[in-house]
Amino acid sequence: MAMARVSSGLAYPERFYAAASYAGFDGSSDSSTKGVSSKFSNDAALLLYALYQQATVGPCKIPKPRSWSPVEQSKWTSWNGLGNMASTEAMRLFVKILEEEDPGWYSRASNFVSEPAVQGEKNNETITEPVTENGNVLPEIKTIPAEKGSLSEPQDKDVVSEGSGAVGVYDQWVSPPISGPRPKPRYEHGAAVIDDKMYIFGGNHNGRYLSDLQALDLRSWTWSKVEVKTSGEASQAPVAPFAGHSLIPWGGNKLISIGGHTKDPSETMQVKVFDLQTHTWSNLKTYGKPPLSRGGHSVTLTGTSLVIFGGQDANRSLLNDLHILDLETMTWDEMDTLGVAPSPRSDHAAAVHAERYLLIFGGGSHATCFNDLHVLDLQTMEWSTPTQQGEIPSPRAGHAGVTVGENWFITGGGNNKSGVSETVVLNMSTLGWSTVTTVQGRVPLASEGLSLVLCSYNGEDILVSFGGYNGRYSNEVNVLKPSHRSTLQSMETPVPDSVSAMQNATNATRDLESDIATVQEGKIREIVVDNIESEPMVNKVEETSERLLAALKAEKEDLESSLSKEKLQTLQLKQDLTDAEARNTDLYKELQSVRGQLASEQSRCFKLEVDVAELRQKLQTLESLKKELELLQRQKAASEQALNEKRRQSSGGVWGWIAGTPPNQQDDA
Repeated sequence: MAMARVSSGLAYPERFYAAASYAGFDGSSDSSTKGVSSKFSNDAALLLYALYQQATVGPCKIPKPRSWSPVEQSKWTSWNGLGNMASTEAMRLFVKILEEEDPGWYSRASNFVSEPAVQGEKNNETITEPVTENGNVLPEIKTIPAEKGSLSEPQDKDVVSEGSGAVGVYDQWVSPPISGPRPKPRYEHGAAVIDDKMYIFGGNHNGRYLSDLQALDLRSWTWSKVEVKTSGEASQAPVAPFAGHSLIPWGGNKLISIGGHTKDPSETMQVKVFDLQTHTWSNLKTYGKPPLSRGGHSVTLTGTSLVIFGGQDANRSLLNDLHILDLETMTWDEMDTLGVAPSPRSDHAAAVHAERYLLIFGGGSHATCFNDLHVLDLQTMEWSTPTQQGEIPSPRAGHAGVTVGENWFITGGGNNKSGVSETVVLNMSTLGWSTVTTVQGRVPLASEGLSLVLCSYNGEDILVSFGGYNGRYSNEVNVLKPSHRSTLQSMETPVPDSVSAMQNATNATRDLESDIATVQEGKIREIVVDNIESEPMVNKVEETSERLLAALKAEKEDLESSLSKEKLQTLQLKQDLTDAEARNTDLYKELQSVRGQLASEQSRCFKLEVDVAELRQKLQTLESLKKELELLQRQKAASEQALNEKRRQSSGGVWGWIAGTPPNQQDDA
């Protein structure tokens, strides 16, 4: 059924000036104080004043007032606290806060704002009826199809409420019955699923960053706050408030938070991990060169690696660099790529297909939003811009995406004018787009900064969205059960043989399902047209259906058999890997032992060399002493000989004297 598309009103900067005029900012000094403070709380009025000054004047460069007026002091402090925030960002935040404080301002400001006409599609008649919201009368768009004449209401009632909690319809957003204390409304938060629970961390509410961790039980649809414990260790300090970050499940009991905007940003991207068993946050130590600190980036898990692309740094500079974090070694790598990379952007969506291809869709810069699709081959590291099939979605930023098999579901986002109402799906094998469903009106699903996760409910895949901002901050939960059919042509980019075989088998199965659905639709039409031939036609259709079902069952059995073989092969490879690791461990231990023995032998050899050197020195000393001894012995022998000779000479005189021979006679003789 064709529905009227409702415009959300003026674009920027006209929307900002309309909001400023409504709030009481007409350029005079009194309008910035008295008129505003009478409509809003003191905190909101100060923040609106600061954002208005930032948007129209620029960063605060006036000196701090010396007067004792607390109002002037507060106004200066509020404005100065915005730092170097860009004018466009200040305009957007001004409108967001005004819509948070006064959701019906736009309708009440219609006496001085020219509202664009609501355009209905062909054969529809669009009317406007008043409805009451928060005590205010607002216009609501309704559409009457010409062929039926019945009134349909696009709504906030486009989301079906499921009282029993069951998700019974395909390709339609439903609202499950939620219990428990709901989290504060927010956007730009992180979301992840572990053990049938969706965890929500951080986000942005009214321009303020959040740091709480909430959990939604996906079986009972009950919210609860996760109590965070702290310890004295520096690595487990309380986590700071974040927005624009990514939350990734890891290891079955851990949540990894990567990057994000914060009040006091660091120079490089921080990685924090929350342990669901100990309920503690800790800083994850990484190695290598980490990326610059940023928010609005994409983080995609492929195997045991996280692929980070783009975002906006603390200085509001847009990025298009690519980094990979290996979760086994905790090492960062900045990747050099080939081809033409996507232009710098933030708030885009990313997905990985066949563990090889990184897909980037949409996102925004400071001035515009994108709807381009880029593919990076993670093996060759080459970017490409492939040809897309089907109706390409409109430009958007702040959307959310999740993959179910080869299908990439994308919902939400905005384009600086309005929220995007349709939920689309891209078949990543065929690169064909199709629309799953469309919501109408100002609903949370047509929001930017919402989250989207995949989980299992009663054995089937379901998509769960939370939060977002579309003029109001949301904390609503919506669920969609996808049928995810696709019949477009194959993707031109080559894929691995094993993946291609699995895709062919999957496509064949879905083609059979599509054929069965077509046959069943044909059966209904035939019964309506001709009741006389209804029974033979039904029998024929049933026979055809049975044959198709038999073929489908056979195909399913073949797939299950192939899957079992793959599982067995995987188990064998895992066992071989375990054995190889064990052998490697043993060899490493043996190597360490040999190294120890070698070190010991080297030490002993060194000692022996020292001993030999000492002995050589002693031997040289001994030889010197020996020479000295020989010299002394020769000197002694010479002395003894001289002494003996002298004694002989002196002994003859003595005996002559004894014999009575006078000495002179002895001389004469």
